[in-house]
Amino acid sequence: MKNLSRRHFLHGVAAAAVLTHIPFARAADDGIAWHDPKDTGIEGKGWSDTKRFYDRLPGKAEGVVRGAVWNLSRHSAGMCFDFETDATTIRARWSLLSGSLAMPHMPATGVSGLDLYAQDEKGTWRWVNVAKPTGQKSEATLIANIRPGHRRYRVYLPLYNGAESVEIGVDSSAKFKLMKPRDVKPIVFYGTSITHGACASRPGMPHPAILGRWLDRPVLNLGFSGNGKMEKEVAELLAELDPCIYVIDCLPNMDSKLVSERIDPFVRTLRKARPTTPIVLVEDRINTDAHWLPARAAHHEANHAALRKAYANLKSAGVKHLAYIEGRPLLGDDGEAATDGSHPSDLGFMRQAEHMNKTLAPLLKG
Repeated sequence: MKNLSRRHFLHGVAAAAVLTHIPFARAADDGIAWHDPKDTGIEGKGWSDTKRFYDRLPGKAEGVVRGAVWNLSRHSAGMCFDFETDATTIRARWSLLSGSLAMPHMPATGVSGLDLYAQDEKGTWRWVNVAKPTGQKSEATLIANIRPGHRRYRVYLPLYNGAESVEIGVDSSAKFKLMKPRDVKPIVFYGTSITHGACASRPGMPHPAILGRWLDRPVLNLGFSGNGKMEKEVAELLAELDPCIYVIDCLPNMDSKLVSERIDPFVRTLRKARPTTPIVLVEDRINTDAHWLPARAAHHEANHAALRKAYANLKSAGVKHLAYIEGRPLLGDDGEAATDGSHPSDLGFMRQAEHMNKTLAPLLKG
């Protein structure tokens, strides 16, 4: 009788899913139906042929890109998924690639947590709550007793850890629908630890995620901490993508000599594959302690000069659809927008997004 009852129960769950036009949910657990975004797909993935579902580079990149780049590509930075529900309580359970949940200068919520946003009545994305990881496997209530209503939600995945599994749980009687990734060309951000997300307090706070919400565009975050160096192998991978804009922001990991050597072939590789896609070159942000450190300030100036010269040379050579973002305004001039002089705080990421938006928004309209 127990087996027969279970079959009847599962048949009822499946029937309810059909009646409410939602993807099939896993069996209810204490009245909670759990939903896996793998069933419909995830935003923030540029390649489908990945070794792990939440990897950022395709499996063929292993052994082609440097080992450090490959290892960092296992992080789920920039990935997110949307769903619609009328549930007033939303739960999450997730497992992680690494048991290292935090870093000395970045909290566990940003490194390994889940970040929940919702659209308000005007369609604006507003933060709801962040799920705090408690171990390599975690379960948490994302929000309880939220104002009733059927609305769209977005969950951002861990920045400096790899997601292994993620599920969203709601009351089994609630309406729920996982949304497929949008069929719109994404903005590709390629860069360093700053693009990667250090040191945001939450996965939804790095500037690529902020700009994705503001510009209503999917985002591919290809930031590789300490390893954004405009390498030929990475350029060839990026050339396989078909974005609406490339944003190249690698100067924090490079010196002026490396910039002079690599920017021209990197841009030309992208341009050959994507003749009309805008390519945005970003100057190095100014470390917030550079005011006190003459050598650091000189390093920034040399980097900027090398990038400006390369940009001018590319323009003179007839390379079209290039844009340029100056680095000095990225963190402001008050010294308050970084955690350690180098990596933005949430304030720094908001300032970066505001400054970059002045260039990216017109390019999208154009």
